[in-house]
Amino acid sequence: MWFLSFWIFPLMSAFTWLGMLIAMLVTWEVEGHPHYASFNANQRIAYISDIGAQGLKPLFIAGCVVTTIFLDLSFASERWLRHTGRLARNTTKSEKVLSGFAMVFAVAGTCGLILLSIFDTLHHPHLHDGFLLLFIAGYVISAIFICAEYQRLGMHFRQHRVLRISFWIKLVFIIIEVILAIAFAVCTFDKKPNVGAVLEWTIAIIFTFWVLSFFIDLLPAVRTRHHGGGEGVPQVEMGRGTNGPRTLKHDGADDRPYENGITNGGFKNTAPNGRIEHAGVGYSSPVDTRIATPARNF
Repeated sequence: MWFLSFWIFPLMSAFTWLGMLIAMLVTWEVEGHPHYASFNANQRIAYISDIGAQGLKPLFIAGCVVTTIFLDLSFASERWLRHTGRLARNTTKSEKVLSGFAMVFAVAGTCGLILLSIFDTLHHPHLHDGFLLLFIAGYVISAIFICAEYQRLGMHFRQHRVLRISFWIKLVFIIIEVILAIAFAVCTFDKKPNVGAVLEWTIAIIFTFWVLSFFIDLLPAVRTRHHGGGEGVPQVEMGRGTNGPRTLKHDGADDRPYENGITNGGFKNTAPNGRIEHAGVGYSSPVDTRIATPARNF
């Protein structure tokens, strides 16, 4: 059932964030571009935080909290689905370490976003700026670790186009957001608030597309929801035979015969007479020790 799958988390996060931004911008427009108390002397365009420090502060806080909750659920779901094999598994310890760092910095970005909405720019300008930096840096660094993880996953699972697509989307996000963040900081220190406000709105809108990239990551889990333990997700078999590591091909064939005791998904060849055990049930196979799980994922 599609409506109960994990892909709904990034959609809820992205739509909440984008809806909040649209509501705040439309409100400022309808009110006739008011000059808020938090404005600088020559400022004409409102920052997101300027509008969020006024009557829409409850909306600002609620929107930031809901956005981060569903985004963190997306992170946790992606980690759990890879651990259980419903998405392409992490094959090395370095991939798991990169994933862990990505989650840590994502939590830091979460804290920054929630706290900057609470400590508004009107009453707590210095705290607000500090939490804004934590928000941007946290999620950008998290995206860097995710890209590094996906680059390594893509080397093991070349048949999964999803990994390559998601990698490039996140890499483009990193490049654009870093450039815009530097320009935003320069405008802030050079006292160019109107250009800085436009850049802040642009950074926030692009953040929406980064959140949506997790929809691409989680969507393949729909195909494996009834295949526990990673069945249907081709894995890389790292045997210790004479010819080194073996990679299962997309059509289910292996490069060479299996060794006794090597497990591939639900298949395990342990019997010397060529019997194959699958899910605890033995049966005879006419093909001696060359059975592999068909690839059903993309």
